[in-house]
Amino acid sequence: MYICFGKYVIMTRTFFFMLGSVSFGLGIIGIALPLLPTVPFMILAAFCFAKSNTQLENWIVNHAHFGPSVRKWRESRAISRKGKWASTIAFAFSIALGLWMLAWPMSLIPIAVAIVTSTWIWTRPER
Repeated sequence: MYICFGKYVIMTRTFFFMLGSVSFGLGIIGIALPLLPTVPFMILAAFCFAKSNTQLENWIVNHAHFGPSVRKWRESRAISRKGKWASTIAFAFSIALGLWMLAWPMSLIPIAVAIVTSTWIWTRPER
């Protein structure tokens, strides 16, 4: 995926490093915020760091908390039952928060996002 024209290789690595850093930051924020999922951002960060900084990729993949989910996703595109339930509970909390804090038409956005995303999550294998 790298462009082999000198400075463009550096630009590609820089792009993936920046995207991985933003994704990692969003994953860390997602630990505390219910609407931001942590594991998908860590999976994206590991992917980006694989193309830009293998030390950071190895750190995420071997991390005690994030590593098992990232490895499971890489091996079989699987999401654990615990992860599925955690995301469903987080979506329910986000829907309740949206209904409480947002005006009528905007309060439908968390509901739509939760339905689409949780449908996709629950159709993933669990191995």
